[in-house]
Amino acid sequence: MSVTDLIADQLTVLRNALMAEKKTAIIKKSGIIESIVEIMKREGFIEDYKAIEDNKQGRIKVYFKYLDNGVSVIEGLKRVSRPGLRHYAAADKVKSVMGGVGISIISTSKGLLTDFEAKKQEVGGEVICQIW
Repeated sequence: MSVTDLIADQLTVLRNALMAEKKTAIIKKSGIIESIVEIMKREGFIEDYKAIEDNKQGRIKVYFKYLDNGVSVIEGLKRVSRPGLRHYAAADKVKSVMGGVGISIISTSKGLLTDFEAKKQEVGGEVICQIW
């Protein structure tokens, strides 16, 4: 079965694992997916991740972060731009997510950046997803 939107599919895998209160999830590996997961780790939404080689595309094992009361740090994951409807934001029009509690991940000419980093570097681009 061919996949038309790998990012949306992998965000759904993560979302489903969080709803099932799993400690880890295994997703398909690609350059952009690995960059998204790296940003999630850097921003404190996940504990860690590990690339798993399988002599094919590869996989990424994501370790979720939970609060002391068992609630996930990630409340929501949303795919914004998709193959059928791209969503772009200029440097001065990049909006914060949930009043600054969440992040937008933006594909810019300088690589994948959070909304805060994009504003700081004054670059716009395609809004890939939002995490809060």
